[in-house]
Amino acid sequence: MRILVSNDDGYFSPGLACLARHLSAVAEVVVVAPERDRSGASNSLTLSRPLNLKRASSGFYFVDGTPTDCVHLAVTGMLDTQPDMVVSGINSGANMGDDTIYSGTVAAATEGFLLGIPSIAISMAKHDPQHYDTAGRVAVELVQRFQKEQHSQPWLLNVNVPDIPYEQLQGMEVTRLGKRHKAEPVVKSSNPHGQPVYWVGAAGKAQDAGEGTDFYATSQGRVSITPLQIDLTQYSQLDAVRSWLGSAA
Repeated sequence: MRILVSNDDGYFSPGLACLARHLSAVAEVVVVAPERDRSGASNSLTLSRPLNLKRASSGFYFVDGTPTDCVHLAVTGMLDTQPDMVVSGINSGANMGDDTIYSGTVAAATEGFLLGIPSIAISMAKHDPQHYDTAGRVAVELVQRFQKEQHSQPWLLNVNVPDIPYEQLQGMEVTRLGKRHKAEPVVKSSNPHGQPVYWVGAAGKAQDAGEGTDFYATSQGRVSITPLQIDLTQYSQLDAVRSWLGSAA
């Protein structure tokens, strides 16, 4: 089995090294990650210039682009054969609820999924985590389950792991995405030349975080596993929009 590993924190991140180390015990691993932290890059592709691919002393490949660039480049040009899975992470910090729209970690996995490959995004449910190995072991379990029972259609799974020792995990739970409150306002500051600059504010706190959500599962010490889809169509509004267009004619 061959696994393409990527992330959005950069090829030097401890979470990436931990993930590659754990998965190397059960599969052939190729790492292609951004050359720097690209958190929040979402699904952006670099179309205005060529991409550069280099190899670090660790053996990891790195790209001067986004997480999506890394997976796209690897699958469609670099690798001789298509990988059996794409695993993105281990991210430093949660990717739950609305986070998935902005997350480069989820975007790397999404690109694999769009290219027809089963893909997993895996994140620690806490910034500056202490227990990456817990998520590494969870990733191995999920890969081994996939090896035993493959499916007719690829899956895109968003996984969030509590930052606790593996032995303290309370199991795994299939969840839906929760929802956060509106993000905090931008923070205005000045650069050394006295010109105004703005920092994007922190993400909002959990709003929809009841039972069944990713927020709730991780708060209870369980691994949250949410299957994602790409179709953004708001089906419940199709008739309303048709009616609106008809009334305007």
